[in-house]
Amino acid sequence: MWPYLDKAICAAIRQTTEPIVADYVGQGHRPIEAITFETLSLGTLPPIFQGIKVYETDENQLVMEPAIKWAGNPNIVIVVKISFLRIKIQLVDLQVFAVPRVTLKPLVSAFPCFANVVVSLLEKPHVDFGLKVLGGDVMSIPGLYPLVQDIIKKEVAKLYLWPQTLQIPILDSSLGAVKKPVGVVHVKVIRATKLMKMDILGLSDPYVKLKLSGEMLPSKKTTIKKKTLNPVWNENFKLVVKDPQAQTLQVNVFDWDKVGSHDRLGMQVVPLKILQPNETKELTLDLLKNTNVTDPLKKQQRGQIMLEVTYAPFREDSDVVTGTLNTPTTKENGAGFSGETPIGAGVLLVTVQGAEDVEGEHHNNPYAVIIFRGETKKTKIIRKSRDPKWNEEFQFMLEEPPIHDKIHIQIMSKRTRMSFYSKESLGHVVINLADVVYNGRINNKFHLIDSKNGLVHVELRWRET
Repeated sequence: MWPYLDKAICAAIRQTTEPIVADYVGQGHRPIEAITFETLSLGTLPPIFQGIKVYETDENQLVMEPAIKWAGNPNIVIVVKISFLRIKIQLVDLQVFAVPRVTLKPLVSAFPCFANVVVSLLEKPHVDFGLKVLGGDVMSIPGLYPLVQDIIKKEVAKLYLWPQTLQIPILDSSLGAVKKPVGVVHVKVIRATKLMKMDILGLSDPYVKLKLSGEMLPSKKTTIKKKTLNPVWNENFKLVVKDPQAQTLQVNVFDWDKVGSHDRLGMQVVPLKILQPNETKELTLDLLKNTNVTDPLKKQQRGQIMLEVTYAPFREDSDVVTGTLNTPTTKENGAGFSGETPIGAGVLLVTVQGAEDVEGEHHNNPYAVIIFRGETKKTKIIRKSRDPKWNEEFQFMLEEPPIHDKIHIQIMSKRTRMSFYSKESLGHVVINLADVVYNGRINNKFHLIDSKNGLVHVELRWRET
């Protein structure tokens, strides 16, 4: 891990020191023109862990409190430029002893298996080091060493003493970090004009598919308008947004065909970053064959499509409830912590993390079935496991909070070879959603009904727009 951490920590140091250094540049009788790192590396010697405490949580993270001692060989040289002088300051003989709280999150499949390191200090650290300027030892000046030590301890504590944190990104989000939904994009497909002719009568049977980039979910589809080149839909759709700065709305217009594949009449993309929160934007888009700028047929007239697009970010998360429950508790007075009953539309997010101690009589190939308002969704099958890990998220778009609803989650096992017993139930749980609405988020392990010791780990979120 150390080469990864060395690179990430040095990047964080540069970012943190930039605003501090800026305060000194241009100040004084002979102003400092620049303060830069000539070299910045933490060296090849990693810290030594003299003891460690690990906390068990229901979150997708690892929380540790290690006792760290580091007598490293860093190569840190700072250059201070004053007029025609270039003064080099070198850090030497660095020793650090600290007890930080280190959180690795979220846990991902790509090496080194976590996307971010979040660090905070539980107490002021012990730091010992020397400074050399042009080969001379600055710390030998009487009274300077204890003064610098005290300043550093106070500044570090002010920045990172718990609950203040330092977050160090290790992996790019595209390499496996799971982004949480942050809002909903409302899309109204109004109409299209002057579409391409696809059948022998000079007409088409158009429909539209909508999808957000980076999502594996099925596309949203309009109805099919038969025998027209100027279809009118006026149909509304909602898509869950995870990264409004990077994601795009992909719009594809197809010609329906009873036999064979459907021909694409044209397409366009809408970057979500052009949308202002909660402001409706009317768009008239020229349909293209594709996004390849070198395609000679790209400029061929394919008609236009008219949309109304609105990005509605979620409200901030409320309190969080975690634990291991038989059934979730409910409020006696039917009101949330704020005393107000949620009334707006939103998204119910159901993440089935995994299960524990599930055992079938005939086979153990578990998968989870989520049933809500007559809609059924399934996780993948994990073969030959009593402790499956799925970490799969499912979304339910709702026009009102599911205060009076329940969600049913059943753990099933399915045979993977010829057997008389094709399926069997390994237990189930029914969860009241009132607590989820009022709390905003619940992350629990629920005891499975009809299972001896089985648990299912579910995270439920209600995100209101």
